[in-house]
Amino acid sequence: MTFLAVAVVLAITWAAITGTFSLGNLLLGGLIGILSLWVIRLQIAKPKFLSKVPKVIALALLFLYELVLSSVKVMALVLSPNMKKKLEPAIIAFPLKVKSDMEITLLANLITLTPGTLSVDVSEDRSVLYVHAISAPNKRALIKDISTGFEAKIIEVFEQ
Repeated sequence: MTFLAVAVVLAITWAAITGTFSLGNLLLGGLIGILSLWVIRLQIAKPKFLSKVPKVIALALLFLYELVLSSVKVMALVLSPNMKKKLEPAIIAFPLKVKSDMEITLLANLITLTPGTLSVDVSEDRSVLYVHAISAPNKRALIKDISTGFEAKIIEVFEQ
């Protein structure tokens, strides 16, 4: 929020607390709000989370896209007459670029929530995530998809 928007919100809050929505009372509330903000201006840091909102939305949209795409692929696999021939289950070792517990947990959960894949384990040194895929004919392609998809978006969200 901008300085002026916060002052307006404080003025309306002042009027609501006092119970009088007259022009004079709103101006008094706005003046008190502006003075209060001016006094604490050095302690107020610019919110970094506002710059992350588009990145979080992009990650959520990517997850929804992958969720629908994977659901369709698993549905087609299950409904196919030769399901046993098309199954190529595999456990892959996915090398992690993300480092923090929060990032690794988010990545593992997004993978698990996507139909057809399941996060199995993380190595002791947190450099590898083991992922089970119901059908993974090309393991390198799966690693690349995760790396350029979920992992890249998570890195964007958590970068400082």
